[in-house]
Amino acid sequence: MQNRHFNLPRMERESYRGQSYVHWNLVIEGRRTGWLTPVFYYRFRELLTHTAFRYSLTCPIFCLMPDHLHLLWIGIDAKTDQLNAMKFFRTEVGESLKRVGFEFQRQAYDRILRDDQRQESALEALVEYIARNPERKGMVPVEQFFRYPYTGCLIPGYPEIRLWENNYWPRFWRCYSFLNRFGLYRRFDEQLK
Repeated sequence: MQNRHFNLPRMERESYRGQSYVHWNLVIEGRRTGWLTPVFYYRFRELLTHTAFRYSLTCPIFCLMPDHLHLLWIGIDAKTDQLNAMKFFRTEVGESLKRVGFEFQRQAYDRILRDDQRQESALEALVEYIARNPERKGMVPVEQFFRYPYTGCLIPGYPEIRLWENNYWPRFWRCYSFLNRFGLYRRFDEQLK
């Protein structure tokens, strides 16, 4: 019997463009573990940074689990194309995974957030749900999910912003608004602090 490859259904391409909000889930082939190390984490962040700048997107949360990873991406402007961004990201991270003997499953899962899911409280609830993954798996004590070392955020040009700071959400939206208005290539020292 032949080995058949089926593609997961995708929404129309336009749904991934512009200021779309997409929750991506990338699974390690065979749900194998052993690839997630501090060194790999920093390589992941480097590649995520390149992806965010190249494809004009931001990542209010990522969570790397031992056998899969979650990313929530938000497009910054009209030129954002998350399908192209994911293709680039999977290729680059996939090369790093291969060096340590791992690979992703054939296709990433995604969920495009509807308008009601993009509202402030719903989005914050989704971010917390993603962040509590290690807690649900018993990797951190209950209510200590914020201590998990492989959860974070990435806002292009703002390495000082930390996910669990008291003012994270106001700063995130202020930075996102600035990037949306002026783009990624304007001088960052011109922004409002």
